[in-house]
Parts: sequence; C-alpha cells; structure tokens
Amino acid sequence: MAAVTGSAAPTLAIVGATGAVGTVVRDVLPIRRHIWGDVRLAAGPEDVGSVHRVAGEDLTVEALTPDFFDGVDVAVVDIPPDISAQWAGVAVERGAVVIDNSPTFRRDPQVPLVVPEINPEAVRERSKGIIANPGATVMTMIDVLAVLHRQWQLTELVVTSFQAASGLGRAGMTRLRDEMEVVGADRELGMRPGDVRRAIEHELGPSMFGGPLALNVLPFAGSHVGDGWSSEESKIRQETRKILGMPELRVSATCVRVPVISAHSVSVHATFARSIPVEKARQALVEAPAVVVMDDPEHGEFPTPVDMVGADPRFVGRMRQAIDFPRTLDLFVVGDNLRKGAALNMIQTAELVAETL
Repeated sequence: MAAVTGSAAPTLAIVGATGAVGTVVRDVLPIRRHIWGDVRLAAGPEDVGSVHRVAGEDLTVEALTPDFFDGVDVAVVDIPPDISAQWAGVAVERGAVVIDNSPTFRRDPQVPLVVPEINPEAVRERSKGIIANPGATVMTMIDVLAVLHRQWQLTELVVTSFQAASGLGRAGMTRLRDEMEVVGADRELGMRPGDVRRAIEHELGPSMFGGPLALNVLPFAGSHVGDGWSSEESKIRQETRKILGMPELRVSATCVRVPVISAHSVSVHATFARSIPVEKARQALVEAPAVVVMDDPEHGEFPTPVDMVGADPRFVGRMRQAIDFPRTLDLFVVGDNLRKGAALNMIQTAELVAETL
C-alpha cells in the first residue's frame, strides 16, 4: 500500500474513466474533490488523449499501463471482468489500493464487499489490497434491508429486480435508444406475435439483451449459471449474505431486464424474526441517512426510475404488511444503478480507505 506522508493528500486513479460508470465517477467527484491530491484518468485506447473537465480541472486520459499506477494511492476500477483481475493485481503491485466494480472479487472471502453505510470497518480487512464494490441490484435494496434487519432480524428474502439497460453500460443504453427509434416509427408494432423482434432485428441485428427490450421485458439478466438460474440472481443471493454478514440467509431472486434507460428497481418480500409493524418500519427508514421514503399510494406517490435517476439515495415506497405473512413486509425500492449503485459507492469507499493511509 502506498503510504501518505506528512500532509500530502492521496492520489486517486479512475480506471475506465470514460465508460458509463467512470463518467458518473467524474460527475460525483467535484463535491468530494478536497479529499484528493492528484486525480488521474485511464481508459481504453480509443479514448487515450481525450480531455475531460473534472472538478474544474482539465484531465487527459492516459493509457492503462503498469506505469500508470506509480504514485497512485487508491484506484477505482470499472473495466470488463475478463481483465479486471489482471489490472487489479498490477495496481496492487505498484502500491495502490484497488476498489473494483466487477464481479471478479466479490465472492473472495479475503476481499471485503463494502457499503459505507453498513460495514465501513471492512475497508481495513483488505489483505489482498483489493475491495470489491457490490452489484448495482444489491446496492439498490441493501441499505433498506440493513436498516430493517438491525431492528427486526431478517430471516428470508424474495425479490424481483427490474434492471435498466444501463446495467450493460453505454452499449446497453445506446441499444435501447436505437430499439426505441425503430419501434417508434411504426405504431402498429406490438400487436402481432414476433413483430417487434422482427422489426428490431431487421434494423439492428440480434440484441445484447438476449431479445428485444423496447416494448418488452426480459425475464433473464446476466448469464446462465445452471439449474435455470442467472448470474444476476446468484449475485443477489451471495452478495446480500456477505454484506449483511448472514451466510445462512434464505434468498430467492428473479432478475428482469426492463426498457428503462437507467435506474434499477427491486420488489422486495422480506420476512423477519419478529412481527414488523409498517409504521415502525417506515419511521426507521425515514431516519436512515441514505434512504428516502416516498409512500403515499392514495395520492400516487411512490418511487419510479424516471423520477429517481440521477439521485444519490435509495427511494422506497409501496410499503405494506403481507396479508398472509405476519412477519413479512412488501416494498418497492428504486436507485440509480450508475450513481450509488456503482460510482458513488466506490468514491465513498475510496474516502474510507484514504482515512487509513
């Protein structure tokens, strides 16, 4: 680990600085810029040499090479999983603490999975010099669950996610917008079997989503991991258990891709060890620093992705007692998967690391 001597502020590196998450990292950095001395950007060859204004400074994107990490204290990394392990290792060897946003290290018992509002102390347990950032779907709901778990002890969790196109980065957002242009040109689409798929694939070719997303929902997100389960569903189970420190928590998830540009939503059916009164649960969430309660269905007040995108908190509504399950609460949570779901959480974790240098 690179030590900070005297009053010198640590150096921060943003790796993958021009991607969907990296762009949001640059957006959230200005109000937190005072923590850092130098800030450095790295990205793929196509963006090397481009200049981006970050917190009032013009920063030039550098090539991702081993030398890039010399003098870097903390590196927030959002690059494809197939190369994240390689570059995380290089960064650690060069003296940086790595905060990695890929799924590569999340299951490693020697790599902490950190949400600063829940387990900030875990940043000190980085024996490999790496900290993993949780997946954005888990990040959408985990603060809400942690608040309720502290008082009522979570025992079972059944969730359905509604995941935005931005979960697949810039390419996902571009693809959805392109599909919307195709279907928007023909008001008759969506009334005959397969007509939407045929129109979209004729114009754009096969979709990265596994099917057309415009005018549609896809009940599968991620890759198949066996027995009918997707990687996204598996991650929800594993990461929720690890963050909450509950290795035996019973979890079942269904992940759905929806035609939303950005901001994930999760329908939560959470069961607790004790009866959980809705009003007391609501008050606990009102008092939580990273959660906003929007829960007045009589007047049409509940969180939706298009209203919450670009905001930092997680928004919760549709809170109700499950009629046939006295210890179960049903609720709906929305969060921007690129902000707190990725970029902001990494920066907040980086700040915790900076305090330990």
